[in-house]
Amino acid sequence: MSGAGMPDSPGGQSTSGERLRLESATGVDLTLTVAGPGSRSYAFLIDWHIRLLAAAIWLLIATYAFNLRVDPTGSLNALWSALPAAVIYFLYHPIIEVAMRGRTPGKLAARVALVDRNGGTPGTGAILIRNVFRLIDSLPVVYLIGLVSCFITENRVRIGDIAAGTILIVVDADARESLARVHALASASRLPLEAFELVEQLIERWPTLEEQQRARIARTLLARIAPATDQAALAAMAETELLRRLEALRDGRAPEEWPVG
Repeated sequence: MSGAGMPDSPGGQSTSGERLRLESATGVDLTLTVAGPGSRSYAFLIDWHIRLLAAAIWLLIATYAFNLRVDPTGSLNALWSALPAAVIYFLYHPIIEVAMRGRTPGKLAARVALVDRNGGTPGTGAILIRNVFRLIDSLPVVYLIGLVSCFITENRVRIGDIAAGTILIVVDADARESLARVHALASASRLPLEAFELVEQLIERWPTLEEQQRARIARTLLARIAPATDQAALAAMAETELLRRLEALRDGRAPEEWPVG
């Protein structure tokens, strides 16, 4: 269960109340606010109304535009009328979450986001597993098992989150601005998304890290991302130069455009 003073949990995670601290690959801690049952319920209700409305709109279109009706005596007619509505209603979450990388209109409105246990964007497999377990979380009625699970588990997660390794977090105004900036930078960068996130994270936290720690992390990142870099020169490189190289990588500049000296 969550609570202040809880010891660090496996995998570089620790919690204190509604806060979750994750140790990233750079060795820099990332602190997130865990979304509680209230935020989850608000997001779910918005999404529920959207999928219900979308399914109802299809039934109206099928009835009045295509003259299809749910008729027990005409199975084929009923199939073409009801099946798309059922697909819209029951597959709304997996389709939208895969397309929006863990987000939905409801989550956007509730200012929450789905992340994996490392604080990154969950993969398609994790999202699908999470949605399969909705069948359990929704039992016996109105998501009672999922709601109870959110009250008693450490990170306010439901059964699907436990199975998929995901956590729902609150995205505040500062985080949204940072995410928008990171998205713009990532679009222009030549780096794979994982490498970009590591470089951006290190640059952002550069002033708060000890000199030896940030220089060590910077050299490790540069050696991995740009293996053609002369290792002896990298070892002797000053901190200011290391930071300039990281910024050049983040901004999408090719090695020949990197600053020298």
